[in-house]
Amino acid sequence: MVGVISLVTGMAGPSGFGSASTAEQVTDGIDASNLTAIITGGASGIGLETARVLALRKVHVIIAVRNMVSAKEAKQQILEENESARVDVMKLDLCSVNSITSFVDNFIALDLPLNILINNAGVMFCPFKLSEDGIEMQFATNHLGHFHLTNLLLDKMQQTAKATGIEGRIINLSSIAHNYTYRKGIRFNKINERKGYGNKKAYGQSKLANILHTNELSRRLQEEGVNITANSVHPGVIMTPLMRHSSYLMHFLKVFTFYIWKNVPQGAATTCYVALHPSVKGVTGKYFVDCNQCKPSSHAKNKQLAKKLWDFSNDLIKSISKA
Repeated sequence: MVGVISLVTGMAGPSGFGSASTAEQVTDGIDASNLTAIITGGASGIGLETARVLALRKVHVIIAVRNMVSAKEAKQQILEENESARVDVMKLDLCSVNSITSFVDNFIALDLPLNILINNAGVMFCPFKLSEDGIEMQFATNHLGHFHLTNLLLDKMQQTAKATGIEGRIINLSSIAHNYTYRKGIRFNKINERKGYGNKKAYGQSKLANILHTNELSRRLQEEGVNITANSVHPGVIMTPLMRHSSYLMHFLKVFTFYIWKNVPQGAATTCYVALHPSVKGVTGKYFVDCNQCKPSSHAKNKQLAKKLWDFSNDLIKSISKA
């Protein structure tokens, strides 16, 4: 009940922030001029707002997206507001293992540090479709692509953390929709089957996978003694281009649930908070809602499920790479 009240009223939680807080407010006064961040899907919606605010706090921002026209427009939009912003754009298609590998190769060639990785990009409620690698689209884009991208960038993040002494941070954007998934959480043996596919449950499955990935990654990083944290966030319910496959339904629902919807600056707040705020230093393997730690579903807390998903995802990547 307290969570519902705070959501509706915007009442601040233990962090001092709440659902009404904006990305600028939660990063106010932070100088991040010594940091470099990659943001996937940073050309629109909360991804663009995250890129804008991080650039405002002097982070060197790399916007990684599939549509380079949109990316260049996003960069120009940020520069028009903030002439001193450091923003670069790079092509990345999370549905393609080859594209992910090429992106990482190109980024490494720039010889830049990497302090923050924000896995923001995603698709939502789309009809059944397989990626070019033969993986169900929502699972491929929202989870598997980010899983592979993160693994390929870990060495660079470890090198940066060791050389600078600055904690690296990985943020996976999940959703409260992780509660609404298939009965066993992940359809491991039927991940690419049309039969039994539900666009909303498949989305919930991919968002559950984001939390499970975060938790297992956090465990492994802690076990290795690496100075990198990994956390997942629910940005809130926001009308963005992500909802293009269900815009009529979302507009209809918004009429009756207007009090729980956020605007884009509010939607980007939790991501920016976990990425930059000093109070999150050393915090890892947690799930954040409205800039405060929150308990996810029982599936999301299942350590065995997280380990199984990690191994399953690794096997998928290997099978794609061999094809």
